[in-house]
Amino acid sequence: MSETTELSETPAITADPTEQPPRQLLRLATAGSVDDGKSTLIGRLLLDTDSLPLDHLESVTDVGGGVDLAALSDGLRAEREQGITIDVAYRFFSTPSRNYILADTPGHERYTRNMFTGASNAHVAVLLVDARAGVLRQTRRHARIASLLEVPHLVAAVNKIDLVDYDEARFRELESELHALAHRLGVSDLTVVPVAARDGDNVVHRSTRTPWYDGPTLLGHLEEIDLKAPHAAVDELRLPIQWVSRPSAQERRRYTGRLSAGTLSVGDRVAVLPAGTQSTVTALDTLDDTRDIAVAPLSVSVELADDIDVGRGDVLVSADATELPVLARELEVNLCWFADSPLRAGDRLALKHTTRTVRATVQELHSRLDPETLEIDQNPIELSLNDIGTVTLRTSSVVVADRYAGNQDAGAFILIDENSNDTVGAGTILEAREVKPGERTRNDVKWHPSSLDRGHRWTTVGQRGATVWLTGLPASGKSTLAVALERALVESGRVAYLLDGDNVRHGLSDDLGFSPGDRAENIRRVGHLTRLFADAGVVAIASLVSPLESDREIARTLNDAAGLPFVEIHVATPLAECERRDPKGLYKRARAGELKGLTGIDAPYEVPENPDLVVDTTGADLDALVAQILQVLETRAPTARPSTG
Repeated sequence: MSETTELSETPAITADPTEQPPRQLLRLATAGSVDDGKSTLIGRLLLDTDSLPLDHLESVTDVGGGVDLAALSDGLRAEREQGITIDVAYRFFSTPSRNYILADTPGHERYTRNMFTGASNAHVAVLLVDARAGVLRQTRRHARIASLLEVPHLVAAVNKIDLVDYDEARFRELESELHALAHRLGVSDLTVVPVAARDGDNVVHRSTRTPWYDGPTLLGHLEEIDLKAPHAAVDELRLPIQWVSRPSAQERRRYTGRLSAGTLSVGDRVAVLPAGTQSTVTALDTLDDTRDIAVAPLSVSVELADDIDVGRGDVLVSADATELPVLARELEVNLCWFADSPLRAGDRLALKHTTRTVRATVQELHSRLDPETLEIDQNPIELSLNDIGTVTLRTSSVVVADRYAGNQDAGAFILIDENSNDTVGAGTILEAREVKPGERTRNDVKWHPSSLDRGHRWTTVGQRGATVWLTGLPASGKSTLAVALERALVESGRVAYLLDGDNVRHGLSDDLGFSPGDRAENIRRVGHLTRLFADAGVVAIASLVSPLESDREIARTLNDAAGLPFVEIHVATPLAECERRDPKGLYKRARAGELKGLTGIDAPYEVPENPDLVVDTTGADLDALVAQILQVLETRAPTARPSTG
């Protein structure tokens, strides 16, 4: 794409009134359910605007002169074989007044994530609706994605109107339903057009078969959409640095990136975030040698007056700006999940934001969108493939972030699985918060195994280590049982230590709250601690609610990886009995609405699938329960005999 074309999306800084204005560029994305006719519609647009190379047209034309319109856009072999669109495909067409880039996004539910990426920088989303099938689950989901991405204009093409005999009543019914959907999603600009893509009715040329429709054709509406960009101000500057270079030993360093907002010129005072150091622009290069002011979204190379520390991921902003981006460590985001494995609180991923990549932990899942009803499910346990939800992320280092509503570049991100390097999510920032971190975990250290062989240690001290993990609802009797177990072990001559949930939060986890992400982190820490205790030959007893199976699996995996026995005890005291006891008054407060997120009331508890032992403390003999646990423990970690040598 030419430099002039890109500049048509941004305000001109200087203009010659005698010059012909540059051709505007409009970006649009198509969406809809499978078999709504997206590929045929795109083929019709390409054909009727004379935007097809002759060899491409010939390859899809049969001996009778018929054109397979869908094949014009389905470029992948698998797409042609299966008759569905799989990947986002970009097509180009033009009219005398505009150039168009069209992102053809898949309709199949499995590939919903590609709609999120395809529509991320679109001016217009074209939503296909089959006149026979009407508004479907996938239609609603794609409309919701367009609204989350704040696509300025939405067009609903009611396709295959010929297959309902150009029935005006059916069109008006769908038009009303679509406007109701748009109103519910907060979409203010919706245009509904009846089309028959196969024959070209109301796509590029007006159809005589819909005399009851007096609105624009699809292309006619696209031609009239106002693309006037907001005024670009110097103090709105955002320049994420992508590359640092030094052309020669005699020249100063150059800092290269693409402007995501604002303007930049020689002499401007800039600040480098997150460090905050300042300097002055002494040289500026763009692809246009005649241009001395760069405007977003141009790519530029900048030289600064001072030798300051600037690297990839840093952001240049105006030193005179009154509103700066947030140096964020916590992000509240709208997220679309792309992976087959679900996302849960406590998961750790790489977050790529502009040119910076950091590690991020899922602190909390706030909500999930039901694509069928568009209702919001609060506090979901997980986000599954193609789910859209609101999530809080905590980052390992600072992210120079803007809200997506103010800057779509600096307000968007992707999530990456660090093991597979797959992109597993994409999202937009609702709110960025600065959080003062505690001590940062070191990632550049190696585990040093003990010089003592574990078997030799255990035999010498006459003690085999293990972890006993008690899980259950609040007031289920976990702590009472754990205290009795610890006493029984010590009195029998074994070294044991109780890691009670409340006690751990007084020290090891005193920086954590009770969000799902913080709970997962607490369990991870305790899991590491039990592994160390068990390796030393101690029976580590952990008594925590640990409500989620995935969280408990973290602790089990840590011990299993070290070859240490892990005994899971489910204290399965019924909720009614736990509420009757209620020693801390938690259930009473939760029932009164004074306490949110109590496990068993308005937060989930996942019953262990395969615990080593299930006990119920209701009216039980405490000594008998302890005896049961000791029996299981002896089976998994029998008492070692002290060395006599």
